[in-house]
Formats: sequence, C-alpha cells, structure tokens
Amino acid sequence: MPLLRSTVMMTMPEEPDFLRKVSLSLPVMAILTGAGLRSYRALVVGFGWSDSWLWIAGTFIGGAVFLFLMATLHLGNYPARAWWWRAPAFAVLEAGTEILMSLGLTLLGLEQVGSMVATLEDWQVASARIAFFRIAGITVFAVVLALVSTVVRLLLLKGREGHS
Repeated sequence: MPLLRSTVMMTMPEEPDFLRKVSLSLPVMAILTGAGLRSYRALVVGFGWSDSWLWIAGTFIGGAVFLFLMATLHLGNYPARAWWWRAPAFAVLEAGTEILMSLGLTLLGLEQVGSMVATLEDWQVASARIAFFRIAGITVFAVVLALVSTVVRLLLLKGREGHS
C-alpha cells in the first residue's frame, strides 16, 4: 500500500521569474527608477522641443507615470501594512540615485538647466528639489494607493459575500 494516494500531487514551489525577482528588490527598483528618470530627463532636455507646451506637459506626465509605475510595481508585491517604511525607503534610494546621476552628468557637462549647461550650484538646488519632491510625492502616492486598494478590496469582499 503506497504512503500517498495517487490523487495527491506534490509540487515544488515555483521560482519567481527574473522580472518578479527584480520587482521584489527595493534597492534594485529604486536604483533603476532613479537612473531611468535622470536619463529620461537628460534626453528630453537635450533633444526635445522646449517651445511646445504640449511637449513639456507630455514629458512631465511621462516622467511622473514612470516614477509612480515603478513604485507601484515594487509596493504591489507586499501588503499595505509594509508600505509605511517601504515607500519612504524607495523614495530616498530613488532620489539619491537620481541626485548622483545628476552630479555625474553635471561634472561631465551633460546636465542642462534650460538651454545652458548646469553648474555645481545648479546641481545643489536641483538636488534639494529632487529630494523633497520625490520623498513627498512617493509617500503621498503610497498613502493614496493604500487607501484605494483597501477600499477596492473591501468592496470586492463585500460583493462576494452578497453572492454566497
């Protein structure tokens, strides 16, 4: 007589794929986001049409969508209770990466402020602005995302109870 019935299947836990592993890592996601945003900004300012309001608005919205999408991809792997420290940590690492990328581009003469090449004084002002807006923005976004996801989850659970 076998120890296990033939209907029982033993399975090994699946190894997450590469993209899932990347999205689980706070440092990797924050560094990719910071480097990606600063590279995006350098390309937009260096090669864009700055005389068009539509272009300016579109590039600003594109950067914000990328920032919040990357934060969501990371935070979505964890329960909302863990976001109280993950969101600010993500923001600090992302802002730090972006500031370091900006410093490197400034020292190489590739960072621009408007149509002029940025100086270290410009970098200092931009660094403070980046740190404030990224930390505040990602933290507020995470709170709103947690509220929305909690309300949606409660509504879905309430809807399921009504059908049972």
